[in-house]
Amino acid sequence: MQKNALVSIVAVVGALVLIVAVALAVVRPWESAAPAAQGASGAVAVVDESTHVLDDAGEGAPVVVEFFDYECPSCGQFHPIVEDLRDRYEGQVTFAVRYFPLPGHPNAVPAALAAEAAAQQGELEAMHATLFERQQEWAGTEDAAAAFRGYAEELGLDLAAYDAAVADPATLERVQLDADAAVALGVQSTPTFFVDGEQVELQRYDDVETAIQAALAG
Repeated sequence: MQKNALVSIVAVVGALVLIVAVALAVVRPWESAAPAAQGASGAVAVVDESTHVLDDAGEGAPVVVEFFDYECPSCGQFHPIVEDLRDRYEGQVTFAVRYFPLPGHPNAVPAALAAEAAAQQGELEAMHATLFERQQEWAGTEDAAAAFRGYAEELGLDLAAYDAAVADPATLERVQLDADAAVALGVQSTPTFFVDGEQVELQRYDDVETAIQAALAG
């Protein structure tokens, strides 16, 4: 991440005031013929077998799930905070991520497709980090897909396989799966975090850590 961006994050976190509005957009429900994945009780699952897990702390550990949009500025600001939490709670907390591209961000779906294509080659985490750390390079541009392909090349991905995955309707369906789950769970903005199945009401940057500490203590 660029130095100026890091300085900005540190300043904001030090103030512990969430200046940017977390609710960036009112979500229009994604139209889908397939229902969102459901748990055994019939309720929509916050985590299912397809969910991307970045850190697995094992059975019984608190589970943090982030629904995010790669083009969302607030998600970009939260990224280093989440990475810090992953470092400090390594082995204690499971961290998972789910796509929720918002309709007001035209490059959000292509970014999610790039991440999912990378995931198919075992490089989700690397692409996930790159997309957020270099968000200012591609957000709002008309050639974002070319930028994403460049990142794939930098990460050493098989570009033929990457291109095929990005163009494959099944990749979009995988992104849609997460988005459908978000809508069914009542998610209306990004980032939205769940800790052990309970949505975190974000008012300050440290609210996620507060929920984690409560889950660990409980």
